[in-house]
Amino acid sequence: MTPAPPRDDTRTLATVAHTAFFLLLGASVARFLLRHPGEPRTPWVLALSITLALLYVLGPALGAAPTRRRLLWLGLVVTTWVVLVVLAPSFAWCAVPLFFTALRTLPPRAAVVLVALLTAFVVTAQLQLSRSFDPNLLLAPPAVAALATAVFVHMERQAQAQRALIDDLIRTRRELAATERREGTLAERQRLSMEIHDTLAQNLSSQQMLLQAADRTWDTDPATARGHVRTATGIAAHGLAEARRLVHDLAPSELADGAGLADALRALDAGPDIEVRFHLEGAPAPLPDRIQSALLRIAQGALANVREHSGARTAALTLSFLGDQVVLDIADDGHGFTEPRTDADGRGHGLPAMRARVRQLGGTLTIESTPGEGTVLSAAIPLEPAP
Repeated sequence: MTPAPPRDDTRTLATVAHTAFFLLLGASVARFLLRHPGEPRTPWVLALSITLALLYVLGPALGAAPTRRRLLWLGLVVTTWVVLVVLAPSFAWCAVPLFFTALRTLPPRAAVVLVALLTAFVVTAQLQLSRSFDPNLLLAPPAVAALATAVFVHMERQAQAQRALIDDLIRTRRELAATERREGTLAERQRLSMEIHDTLAQNLSSQQMLLQAADRTWDTDPATARGHVRTATGIAAHGLAEARRLVHDLAPSELADGAGLADALRALDAGPDIEVRFHLEGAPAPLPDRIQSALLRIAQGALANVREHSGARTAALTLSFLGDQVVLDIADDGHGFTEPRTDADGRGHGLPAMRARVRQLGGTLTIESTPGEGTVLSAAIPLEPAP
């Protein structure tokens, strides 16, 4: 089971803090109206309360990063709250959610300083409300502020450690995958080199020797020369069969044993976090092996890009038979892009490799993408008319 990202805990804490702020603000307004009905400062208190609520609502839209607008917003919220507490000290406890806002917005040292100032202001306001000295009013606010700060700092450190661990795991997994691909590529190259040496190269060498012998004896012993040519012809036929076998062995394993392209596409996936759906449109027609292999490789490369770059949750593969052509569409609901990416890591799953495959078959590759609205990749390959 994949652990929830740290940002989910942050969102939950932010929701609780926002809810607590509006509850405390509403309770403070109700307490003021009940305790001080009809006072001249009542309109000012109500106006400042509404202003503070509106300012606080704007906070999530500005994000949590300490940008200039975010810092200006925090300054306006704190200033409005200070003026409100000066008019009505009972609004002092609204500072508790502001502790969390300050800790999220400011650097650690600046946030602690602001929390300390807010706490001192809360203590002063509570002492003004008290008719006699109460040690709880002097010690409770600093204790609450220290507890809130400690909890937030601890959660932030845990979140950073978890993010670092997740990044290390992802990096390690990618390195292992790259190593396995390199080892697999080297092993396959070695196997192919041995196959070619033991079959095609040996056959070509034998043909060369026989043809050279035929050339030397062509005038003096035509019968022997023709025998050499016939033997070379037989070796050439055997080499052609071996070459076809090698080409067949290089076909995708997903298409082995007579499996169709539709079944191979239906079995593809893009990882545990992306749902892949397959649709078949039109009446399926038999496709040449090279077209099936090309479309399968394009689908695999496109899903690899979806997994690594798009941030998508779902991807849809649609194979359409349109009579004179076959079309493969791969659509995702990711963040999209403005310019197509190139294959910088050399793994062969990028757009240049897809374009090359489609171009070799006389087809076209089109890409439609809008930032925030996903991407649609479409490969159309013409089919030869049936005899």
